[in-house]
Amino acid sequence: MKLCRYNEGSVGWVDGHNVYPVSEALTASGLPVHASMEEIIAHLVNHPGDIAKITSHKEHAIDLSKAHLLSPLINPPAVWAAAANYKAHQAEMIGRVGSSDRSSLTPDELMAEIFLKPNSSITGPGGPVILPKVSKHVDFECELAAVIGKTARNVSSKDALDYVFGYTMCWDISIRDPWGIGRQNTRNIRKGFDTFCGLGPWIVTADEIKDPHILNINVEQNGKNVMKANTSDMINDLRELIRFLSSVCTLKAGTVITTGTPAGVSRLAHGDHLKGTIDGIGAMELQVINEV
Repeated sequence: MKLCRYNEGSVGWVDGHNVYPVSEALTASGLPVHASMEEIIAHLVNHPGDIAKITSHKEHAIDLSKAHLLSPLINPPAVWAAAANYKAHQAEMIGRVGSSDRSSLTPDELMAEIFLKPNSSITGPGGPVILPKVSKHVDFECELAAVIGKTARNVSSKDALDYVFGYTMCWDISIRDPWGIGRQNTRNIRKGFDTFCGLGPWIVTADEIKDPHILNINVEQNGKNVMKANTSDMINDLRELIRFLSSVCTLKAGTVITTGTPAGVSRLAHGDHLKGTIDGIGAMELQVINEV
């Protein structure tokens, strides 16, 4: 099942070319009419039988092409982002901006570089992505992201995927040039500007993606293919990311874990059009504009 947010923030489920409102199907289960996506995720994890109520309630459909899709999540408990999690991207960034060589790091040492993106940075399908005046070099990164469905603490890698509610796409937009001469700003700052976290186009429930580690990722920039990769190339897979993060802190329902970008990142310019596609999830587009 694909769950989206659309128009004025309603939660819907996507079936083919139609979007159907979810709240109408779940009001009898005690959820408020304007329940958030985070509330609906928590409810469905605890009441999985209500998924059938949603998929059987086919009233008040909206044509998907006429629905204004929004980020599926706007207030997740956290957005955790893996850093340098593809070997080819590690090598790419050494050449692009002189990043340090991380090839000798242990898995946990590399995962200790995981960073947070603030909720204020979230943007949805279509964007926009706003290029800050302070920077002359902003890149895109396109990644598979998992949405946690139930509270996770000290989870083993073996059981980790049992805690995933579904999957979405994350665009991790990143400033590469630091503020000030010779200064290197933290990832939280460089990657935390407004509109620097694209999420969408919806959340695909975990039952539709049997293995998140064999998915193709493709990105077009202004119609030209600039990224072609597979999630099998991750250094630390999603099981390990959940194991590590849940050993550090409690992961609550709605938490987003984005798994790092493959090689193929590119500098952005005003007027750029991005289109990313991930197997099993679908496509999401973004428009890039300068800050005014």
